[in-house]
Amino acid sequence: MTTPPEPRPSATVVLLRDAESGIELLLLQRAPRNDKPGPWVFPGGKVEPADVVAGDASSLASALCAAVRETHEEAGIALDQERLVAISRWITPEISPQRFDTWFFLGAIEPSHEVVVCGSENVAHRWLAPTAALAAQQSGEIQLAPPTFVTVTWLTEHARAADALRALASAPFITFRPRIHRSPAGALMLYPGDAGYEANDPERTGARHRILAHADGWRYERS
Repeated sequence: MTTPPEPRPSATVVLLRDAESGIELLLLQRAPRNDKPGPWVFPGGKVEPADVVAGDASSLASALCAAVRETHEEAGIALDQERLVAISRWITPEISPQRFDTWFFLGAIEPSHEVVVCGSENVAHRWLAPTAALAAQQSGEIQLAPPTFVTVTWLTEHARAADALRALASAPFITFRPRIHRSPAGALMLYPGDAGYEANDPERTGARHRILAHADGWRYERS
């Protein structure tokens, strides 16, 4: 049996700003690969040696350093670590050929901040309302990874950046280790809190915490 690769410590930042119609979030488009458009992501990347605090690359402190550095490199925005809130942690399943252990941070900036994409890893940026981002993903206009989709869905409940920061800072912190099931209809991803998560059985009755990623659209369920 092949030993799965160790997940690479990394960090990402969900940046919000207040617009007249409500909050908007920053998405960057990765450079195209294999002649396909790149996915849309939050600023972020791997923890580099210079980011490591006290010898632990997977720590919250190291991830914070990486989050600030990567946001400046990828979007040209300087952030204060003390104004970022850790809202989740995502660890790629063992079946994946590339694995990451990613801390997700939430922060807010003033609308006047200019975004400057690096042009190599990322080629474009957009500020979108959470509902608009989900609609664009549903229509096929943009591509979101499951952790991005879940986080954007969380943000649809909040009208102002301060509200989102307050709510997610006080919410139970979840470390996501997705358990994936495939069917002809698409993929189903179980998350902690789902009745079937511990047994890895999507048919278990009870609470739901999952994504149904079907060809005709994605749906996030959390009860």
